[in-house]
Amino acid sequence: MSDFNTREFYDRYCEALNAHEWDRMDEFVSESILSHGQPATRADVVAALKGIADAVPDIHWEIKEVVIHGETLACHSVNHGTPTKEWLGVAPTGAPIEIDEVAMYRIHDGKFVQMSNVHDVEALKKQLAG
Repeated sequence: MSDFNTREFYDRYCEALNAHEWDRMDEFVSESILSHGQPATRADVVAALKGIADAVPDIHWEIKEVVIHGETLACHSVNHGTPTKEWLGVAPTGAPIEIDEVAMYRIHDGKFVQMSNVHDVEALKKQLAG
């Protein structure tokens, strides 16, 4: 693991996310992980990501800041897109949105073993309300 470049790994992960290359998630996510503190599988993670892309087909994660400490990575990103279906409890209006996300990951043996994130849903609701 001494040659493992955490930032390069995360950049490749984000590139796959933005290209909606869900079949590449086995490069990044362990088969068994903790998601928001609960046991989950890679298939669960992929299903959640597909659900986001289903509701917001043009979703794009724009990385703003990354902090790495040992096996832990924290990221602030801004998610851009235009919801076409209900997302995070909000009905689509046809208007594009920007929503802040803070995500925390733990990486072990070159893959995510723990993932969690928080979205600013209140800001999203304000954007959609006009």
